[in-house]
Amino acid sequence: MTLTRLRWALADARVMTRRNMTHVIRTPEEVGIYFSLPIMFVLVFGYVFGSGMNVPDGGEYREFLLPGVFAMTMLYGMGATGTAVALDVGRGVVDRFRAMPVARSALLTGRSVADLLRALLEMTVLVVCGLLVGWEWHRGLGRALLAVALVLALRVAVTWIGIYLGLLVRNPDMVGTIVFPLAFPLTALSNVFVAPELMPGWLGTVSEWNPLSSTVAAIRELFGNPGLAGGGWATEHALLLAVAWPVLLTAVFAPMAVRRYQRLSR
Repeated sequence: MTLTRLRWALADARVMTRRNMTHVIRTPEEVGIYFSLPIMFVLVFGYVFGSGMNVPDGGEYREFLLPGVFAMTMLYGMGATGTAVALDVGRGVVDRFRAMPVARSALLTGRSVADLLRALLEMTVLVVCGLLVGWEWHRGLGRALLAVALVLALRVAVTWIGIYLGLLVRNPDMVGTIVFPLAFPLTALSNVFVAPELMPGWLGTVSEWNPLSSTVAAIRELFGNPGLAGGGWATEHALLLAVAWPVLLTAVFAPMAVRRYQRLSR
């Protein structure tokens, strides 16, 4: 009986994933707008300000920048996730699905899997964009794929934060208003654009322990990109923290999202 229910839940989650991906395919303008921000950051910071930026170990700034853009794009995906969930709640989609013979877990599971697939598409586009502007990896395909996996792990954690916000706020316009004040400080107080050792002492410490910084430092190491000179314990153990932070955030926000969904349903 348990195995049958599990198969039923997985089948329903697959249907929900297909539904969410269909929405992405039918709104290509939304995807285009979503990709424009990281591409703009690459062009503005890489070409306009790149000549004036310092990289601690003397590398090329665009190679320093691109791993940060990869992780930053995953962070800002929280807004798209939260908005989509809030739209489903506001339009009564959740209520309609509850009136149908659909597994209760399918809506949240389908959303998280669809967002992971979307993140994989985003990473593919960003890697191609990076190669076109002169970025490349230097430590082999295996380590590059591991770096991509760490970025996607961050996206999974961010997805559950977005799901929780969408269920909590339930107003698509408000979700965007809330996400930007959350995501912008995390980006600014990180190693995405500037190495922590170039910041004031206390600010550099905050930047090093930022979850976003851990993923960026780890993938820079795996890609063989510059920006790893100096740093404290958090930088030296960036690979460990790049795994630990997403696991911790998922462990905190996934149960919160499920609990909020159950209360919303009641």
